[in-house]
Amino acid sequence: MSNSDEKQFVHWRYERDKSEILWLTLDRQGESTNSLGEAVFDELSDLLAMAEANTPTGLVIQSGKKASFIVGADIREFSGFTSADAVSEKIREGLSVFSRLENLPCPTVAAVHGFCLGGGLELALACDYLVALNVPETRVGFPEVKLGIFPGLGGTTRLTEKVGGLKGMELMLTGRMLRAPAARGVGIIDELVDEFGSLQWSARRAILKKRKSRGPSKLAAMTNRQPARKAIASMLRKKTAEKVNPAHYPAPFEMINLWESARDNRVRMFEGEAQKVGELMVGPTATNLRRVFFLTERMKELGKRADFPVSRVHVVGAGVMGGDIAAWCVLQGMDVTLQDRELKYIEPALKRAKALFKKRLRKKPAVDAALARLRPDVEGSGIARADVIIEAIYENADAKRELYSTIEPLMAEHAVLATNTSALPLEELAQDLKNPSRLIGIHFFNPVAKMPLVEIVYGENTDESWVLKGAAYCAQINRFPLRVKSSPGFLVNRVLAPYLMEAITMTLEGVDKEIIDASAIRFGMPMGPIELADIVGLDVCMNVAQTLAKGDVEAQRNLLQSMIDKKQLGKKTGEGFYVWSDGQADRKPATVDNAYGDQIAKRLMRPFLDECKAVSEDGIVEDDDLLDAGIIFGTGFAPFTGGPMNYLANNAVKENAHG
Repeated sequence: MSNSDEKQFVHWRYERDKSEILWLTLDRQGESTNSLGEAVFDELSDLLAMAEANTPTGLVIQSGKKASFIVGADIREFSGFTSADAVSEKIREGLSVFSRLENLPCPTVAAVHGFCLGGGLELALACDYLVALNVPETRVGFPEVKLGIFPGLGGTTRLTEKVGGLKGMELMLTGRMLRAPAARGVGIIDELVDEFGSLQWSARRAILKKRKSRGPSKLAAMTNRQPARKAIASMLRKKTAEKVNPAHYPAPFEMINLWESARDNRVRMFEGEAQKVGELMVGPTATNLRRVFFLTERMKELGKRADFPVSRVHVVGAGVMGGDIAAWCVLQGMDVTLQDRELKYIEPALKRAKALFKKRLRKKPAVDAALARLRPDVEGSGIARADVIIEAIYENADAKRELYSTIEPLMAEHAVLATNTSALPLEELAQDLKNPSRLIGIHFFNPVAKMPLVEIVYGENTDESWVLKGAAYCAQINRFPLRVKSSPGFLVNRVLAPYLMEAITMTLEGVDKEIIDASAIRFGMPMGPIELADIVGLDVCMNVAQTLAKGDVEAQRNLLQSMIDKKQLGKKTGEGFYVWSDGQADRKPATVDNAYGDQIAKRLMRPFLDECKAVSEDGIVEDDDLLDAGIIFGTGFAPFTGGPMNYLANNAVKENAHG
């Protein structure tokens, strides 16, 4: 039946069909994806009132967006709250809406395609049955811990009810997104369909047959009960504490506490979600992690400013960086040619690529297809067809300029010419090019498959159009592009240099390397500087000491050179400061006294933070917000602080307040 003569809504469409099934379609106005904002909730409340007043045969919730269901709550609205009580009250209102949906006297179904995350999954779990489209784009999950909170609209309660306490808590604590088959396997999704046209048909059938979720197995259900719950909570706390410090990231620990203490009482669980998430939402960790989220969105925007579709990439230099850049591009669906002097130099890169493809793609046909897109190219025949050409040879300006002289005449007019240099100024590299404005830096970080930041480096004469094309390419390979001015070390390496040198200085003074690393991790870094030096490579650190380090670093260079002479280059040779086996450093457990650890961390971070201030003054990036983003995603600097410049500003405020 038509709804043209009934109440109109801005974000929702509704229709009762001939079977008296009520179809609610969320199509948020002015947005490319659906998110749950206050206006969306208000309209849903009115729609549920209609269903309560005139009970339909059943109710189906679906998305009017082509690419997704609901990506979560509208994070933009979070920043408007300053008090925990105000947040908690809003959460209670949302919980009330979802409870009304859950308590309708008719069958309810969520028909899901694409991303169904956070609040979107909480809405779906409030329905009796969840049917989803089985395509790679369909993902479900609760990523809230990455924003410093946990599911607060009934998700913590309903997910553990539906799949069991252990599995539900593990999914929420990791923030993992599951593909449709995996979500069906654990019991989040009740039914999968393979064609979009079947989604509504299956939802209708579920309504007419009054289907409901089966819920967890008896064994899974037992994990929600005592005494199993207490033992599982203890295990989850221990595992979580191995990954994050509760002082820095309180949300996962608060979620575990709530589940352990209140899982026997649904009302207490819902109220606990509202209260605790309200407190967390206005706390410093969640506030800073939201800041980081918005900074990533800003970097993504840079990648959207040029219409530059990339299908072919040519990489020159099949070493660790060049080979891994090539493999990553293939993994993102591109055709790649990989060039080096002889095939024997390319073969190790092909071997590493195959291992990456097996790990990420798993199925043999997909792995074989990826390998077919990565072609050895000793002669460089791929240059003429490439959209992007990346030079990743050793750090020698003369060698790079000589290489460009052979590449430039063969390139297509539209193609980007880029260098992966980690420190050499573009002006020096571009000086012999016929069109020096064309060369940009596209600087990846090691390991390429894990580090999300790419520095897009521009020089004095670089044409902005090439910078934007480079950023567009990065966006297409799922990396965050950051526009950086050409100068020694650019942004990330320049900031890391004094930090690494300070750590090496401490080892020369006799401070135990495990103590140094543990102190840095205690501060909030993802790993210690000594382990980082091993991963980067001590030969690279030597180059840093020679080109970027300030002051007298002769003793540090002597130590590094002695290790290099012994082939102790770090992780890549199996020994550096640490001995490495199976990709892991042989670290001894380090017990650090709080005061001593803080003293070590303060000394380590001082040159790091001082260099951030110097970079800011030199205008290496556009502003301090982007500087924070670059350092977080390029070095792993403690995200809960919101970035180094934000950390310095907040500390200055605290010092003034106590001063």
